[in-house]
Amino acid sequence: MGGTARFTVLRRKPESWARLRLAALYSGLHRKAVRFLACVVVFTTIPAHAQDRPATSSPGVEAPAERLPTDIRRVTLIVRDMEASLKLYRDVVGLKVNYDTVVETSGVALPAGEPGARARLVLLNSNDPFIGWIGLMQWIDPPLPDPGPYPKRMGPGGHVIVMNTDDVDGRCAAAARVPGVTMTAPPRMQEYPGRGGGPVIRVRGCNFFDPDGTLIEMNQILK
Repeated sequence: MGGTARFTVLRRKPESWARLRLAALYSGLHRKAVRFLACVVVFTTIPAHAQDRPATSSPGVEAPAERLPTDIRRVTLIVRDMEASLKLYRDVVGLKVNYDTVVETSGVALPAGEPGARARLVLLNSNDPFIGWIGLMQWIDPPLPDPGPYPKRMGPGGHVIVMNTDDVDGRCAAAARVPGVTMTAPPRMQEYPGRGGGPVIRVRGCNFFDPDGTLIEMNQILK
């Protein structure tokens, strides 16, 4: 992991715990690990001060008696057009931008682009200051080659990002109006067998491809 990572900070207001932690990530002892920043899925071990963070749960799922050693922190999506993606994830989904930076990439740890290429990285959080984040990354100098139309059918290697909201009909309708979004299923009711013979799980949700072909399920769990 030799070499130097240079950062141009476009916007950072370190008044929150999450921003302070990110600032620490990019300095000091963490500097050597910075080239691993843009992994598609980011895992981390649990810091001591997060051990007692309350956890929400799905119907029929109990929190473990002791916290597991790893959290899924973030999924980072490589995008063609940052502003188009922000119209969906920030303006419609309602995630909050907490970091907006230009990074110099190695092209090795994250095998994309040329060594030394510059990319814009935006991190967005929902309700938890540590987990459940979305990252958006766009290569800007030089840009990545346009991959052309994304597949409209999914197979091995495909992935679905599931989001829960308190206004599924309103947000699905707004998502359908975002340029580049393709709705595959409008809001509808679905039922799933309960866990361990428990009550049926009732969910209302929609599915759509984002402007770069990531499939999103936006749902609302009903009681």
